[in-house]
Amino acid sequence: MTPANPRPLHIACIMDGNGRWARRRGLPRTDGHTAGEEALAEVVRSAAHLKNIGWLTVFGFSTENWVRPRTEVRHILSLHRKLFSRTEEMNSNNARTRWIGRPFTDKGARTPVYVQKAITKAIADTAHNTGMAVTVAFDYGSRAELIRAAQRAMKEGVVSPESIERNLYDPTLPAVDVLVRTSGETRISNFMLWQIKGCAVYFTERTWPDFNAQELNEAVAVLTHRAA
Repeated sequence: MTPANPRPLHIACIMDGNGRWARRRGLPRTDGHTAGEEALAEVVRSAAHLKNIGWLTVFGFSTENWVRPRTEVRHILSLHRKLFSRTEEMNSNNARTRWIGRPFTDKGARTPVYVQKAITKAIADTAHNTGMAVTVAFDYGSRAELIRAAQRAMKEGVVSPESIERNLYDPTLPAVDVLVRTSGETRISNFMLWQIKGCAVYFTERTWPDFNAQELNEAVAVLTHRAA
């Protein structure tokens, strides 16, 4: 039976295909990442206007991405600083900026100081909003998150589902309802392995820069088809 007042949905996106989008157009990969950042801004706007989405979590930069070419990494870092600086737009959509990833002071964390400052400021400047929470996973890997959660749970004296959840990077994030993977890839990578348990999965051939409001609606509709 469907609850009378179900909670808003949590949509998680693996934003894949920026490089392919660029290659098909004869452009450098950095142009694909720039187009992907603009696509994310459009998806945030679209999701904010859908009353049934309460959380949007996106895979911005993984713990594995640091091995990419240095010029590409620098470009992605600059785009994330820009992304976290879209405060006026987030406020206009009544949306809150959030972040998950290796805590800045933890061993192995690699988020540059200037990105740290952008993240901290964005969270503070949008904290008063009451609408959708937009969480960017940066310097994030689910295995690292789960190892850290298990270690902290052991210090509490008991390892259980409850103690693991309590020690995730953001324990306030609800379970994911729909996981989106773009660019024709049919795998989930190292992304929110704990939180996606039992969720619906929406795979699309579209690269992330081509992902739009219509496709977002189709992803959400997966839940309707699943329940039918």
